[in-house]
Amino acid sequence: MPEAAAGGPIGLLRDGDMVTLDIPARRLDVDVPDEELIRRRAEWRAPERALTGWLRRYTAMVTSGSQGAVLAV
Repeated sequence: MPEAAAGGPIGLLRDGDMVTLDIPARRLDVDVPDEELIRRRAEWRAPERALTGWLRRYTAMVTSGSQGAVLAV
């Protein structure tokens, strides 16, 4: 499952939040205090959508970005 759809930090972002991209280090950091992320994670619910076809397969079988975002078999 993609990292954002699994409730990871990217999925907890809100309009106005700052992120830092470090391309050479291949990092994306969320500039939100840990306490706020904990609060947002407690309120987070997985998106509910009726998915079909390839999008359903992708959502069910893709690994997170930290694991390469590839289809798991």
